[in-house]
Amino acid sequence: MAIVEKLLVSLDFGNNKIEVGELAISKSNIYFKYYPDFINLGIEISPFKMPLSTSILSAESEPFDSLFGVFNDSLPDGWGRLLLDRKLNSETINISTITPLDRLAYVGLNGMGALCYQPEIKSENENLVLELDNIANEMKRVLDGFDTDILDKLYQLGGSSGGARPKIFIGFNPKTQHIIQGTDRMPKGYEHWIIKFPSSTDSSDIANIEYAYYKMALDAGIEMNTCKLFIGKSGRMYFGTKRFDRIGNDRLHMHSASGLMHDNFRLSTMDYGHLMDCAFRLENHIYAYDKIFRLASFNVFAHNRDDHSKNFSFLMNNNGVWIFAPAYDLTFSYSSHGHHSTMISGESKTPGTNHLIELAEYFGMSKAANIIEQVKAIVSKWKEYAADDGVSKISSNRIESVLQTVH
Repeated sequence: MAIVEKLLVSLDFGNNKIEVGELAISKSNIYFKYYPDFINLGIEISPFKMPLSTSILSAESEPFDSLFGVFNDSLPDGWGRLLLDRKLNSETINISTITPLDRLAYVGLNGMGALCYQPEIKSENENLVLELDNIANEMKRVLDGFDTDILDKLYQLGGSSGGARPKIFIGFNPKTQHIIQGTDRMPKGYEHWIIKFPSSTDSSDIANIEYAYYKMALDAGIEMNTCKLFIGKSGRMYFGTKRFDRIGNDRLHMHSASGLMHDNFRLSTMDYGHLMDCAFRLENHIYAYDKIFRLASFNVFAHNRDDHSKNFSFLMNNNGVWIFAPAYDLTFSYSSHGHHSTMISGESKTPGTNHLIELAEYFGMSKAANIIEQVKAIVSKWKEYAADDGVSKISSNRIESVLQTVH
C-alpha cells in the first residue's frame, strides 16, 4: 500500500522556495499539475517533456515507472537505492509496495539539485563522526550482502545519491581540511562535497586513477568542479569532488540528459549528436557544440565507456537560464556491455577519429580537428599523470595498453 498519495513539488534555490505544482498517484498512475503562479513565472523545469501547461500531465510508464524524467532525476539509484531498500527492509516495510512517490518523499528536501518534495518522510538525524576507512569497511559489508550496525548512518550520509559506487555527502573546509557530515546548510567555511568509495570490483587505486583522469581532463580543456584525494587513517585514498549543484548554500536545478530526453540510461539509444542538439537548444549558443564534442573526444580516447545519459547533466538558475554542467565521472571504464554507452555517429563498439569527424561535420563544426588533436595529445601523456597521482604501475600499464588501441 502506498505511503504517500500526493506530493507538493518546490524549487529551493537557497533563499526561498517556489511552489511548482503537485504530484499525485491514483491506481498506479502518476499525475502532475503545475500551479498557475508558477506558470506565470515562465520558468520550465523540463522544457522538452514538461512544457508549461494548465493541463494535468502524465508520463508514459516507460522508462521511469510513470514518472517524468525530471522527478526521476531526484531519485537515488545504484548505491542510494540499495541503502533505501535495506533501510525499508530493516523496518519490515515490503519494498514491492513502495511507489515512486514514496521514494520521492524519502528524498524530501535532500536530493541533488533544487527540487524538493513534501510531505517528507524523515529519518532520525544525528551528528556523525566521519572516519573514512570505517565507512569504507561498512560499505563493503553492505555490498557483500551482510548487515551493518551503521545502516541508518550510511543512509543519512548517502541515501539520496546516484551512481553505482558508494558515496557520501560531506561538508569540507578547504582551509582546515576538516570534514563534517553533509547538511543542507553548511557552517561558515564549509563547502558541499561528495566522497566516493570503491565498489567490490574496483582496484585498490581506483581513487588515484579517477584523480589522474580529472587532471588529464582539465588539461584537455574540459570544465570540471574541483576534485581532490582524501586520505583515511590507514593511508587509503578516496576520490572527492565539490558539488556543482550547490553554490555556497544556494542550489541550482539539475536535470540529467537521461531525464531531459527520457532516455533509459541502462538501455540507452543516445548518441553524442543528441546531446549536442540538446545542449544547443538549452544554451542557445553554438559553443555548446564544442563543449560536448570535446567531452566526446576525451571519452573516446581516454576509454571512458560508462558515458551513459545520467552522466551528463544541465543546470538551471533561478532566472531559468540553462548551462551544461561541469563534467563528472570521468575515468577509465567499461560499460556493462563493453561498448560506449553513448554512441558516436552511430558507433559504440570501436569509435575513433573518423566517427568524431563525421559527428562534427553533421553540426558544421570548423574546429573539430583541432579539438581532437588537443585531446589526443593530452591523453597520450597518461603515464605521466598516472605517475604524478599515485596510480600503480600495474594499473598504469594496463590502461596504457588499452588507450593505445584507440585511433
